[in-house]
Amino acid sequence: MIPLPILIIEGNHNLRNLLAWHLQQVGYSVDQAANIAEAREKFYARQPTLAIVDSDLADGDGIELTKWLQHQQTLVFILSARTSEADIVRGLKAGADDYLTKPFGMQEFLARVEALLRRCRTVAAPAVLEYGDLKIDLIQRRVHWRRQLVDLTPQEFSLVYVLAQAGGTPLSRADLLRRAWPEAIDNPRTIDTHILSLRKKVETDPRQPNLIQTVRNVGYRLNWELLSDGAGVQRGDRTPQVQQERPYYWNGRERTRVNSI
Repeated sequence: MIPLPILIIEGNHNLRNLLAWHLQQVGYSVDQAANIAEAREKFYARQPTLAIVDSDLADGDGIELTKWLQHQQTLVFILSARTSEADIVRGLKAGADDYLTKPFGMQEFLARVEALLRRCRTVAAPAVLEYGDLKIDLIQRRVHWRRQLVDLTPQEFSLVYVLAQAGGTPLSRADLLRRAWPEAIDNPRTIDTHILSLRKKVETDPRQPNLIQTVRNVGYRLNWELLSDGAGVQRGDRTPQVQQERPYYWNGRERTRVNSI
C-alpha cells in the first residue's frame, strides 16, 4: 500500500521534527513546512491527504490556512496552544477535522491521525468524470484529453474542472478565479496566462483554439458541441458520465464534488 502523504505545518522546529519522526515510524510519508508560504509550496508540489496545522504561525493565522486547505479537500488536524472553547470551535468551523490542544501525548496524537486517515482507506474507487473525450480524475487530479494524459499544473487542473462543470456556459475571468482558487488574491487577468498555457497543451493549434474558446466581452468556455460529439455527453446535457455510481467519502461526509479544487 502506498503511504498516505502528510504535511506538517508547525513553527516549532523541534516539535515538527518529533512529529515527523513518529509518523514515519508507523509508515506515513511526511513533508514539513515551518510557515504558510512554505506550506503552500509544499502542498502544490505534493498534495497531501492530511495537513497537521499549528494554529499560530510566524507569517499568518493557521486557522485561515485551514480554510484554504479545506477548499482543497485536504483533511486538516489542528494542533494549538489555544485551549478555550471559543478557539476550538473557531478551528472546527474553519474546516478542521480534528483539534488537539498542546501539550499532548504522542500516542493520542498518533491515534487521532490514524482515525482521520482511516476514512480515506474506505474511499470508493477514484471518481472519474467523463465529458466526451475529456476525462477528469478528481482524486488523482489528472486530466485525459482524447486518451492522452495532459501534464497540468494544479492551477490548470482547477481551471479545466471549473470550465467543465459550467457545461459550456461562458465564465468571466473573475468567476474562474473565484471558483478555481477561492482564496487567491490575483488579478483576474492572470487567468489569461493559465488559459494560454492550457491551450498549448490541449489544442492542435493554440492560435485557433477549438476546445477552450474565448467569448468576447465575457470570458472563456469549453466547446460543448465538440465534447458532445464524444460518448458521455448529450447535446444540451451538462451532466458527465461518472465511472462509479457510489459516492466517495471525505472528511467523514459524503461528497461527490466540491466548488473548488
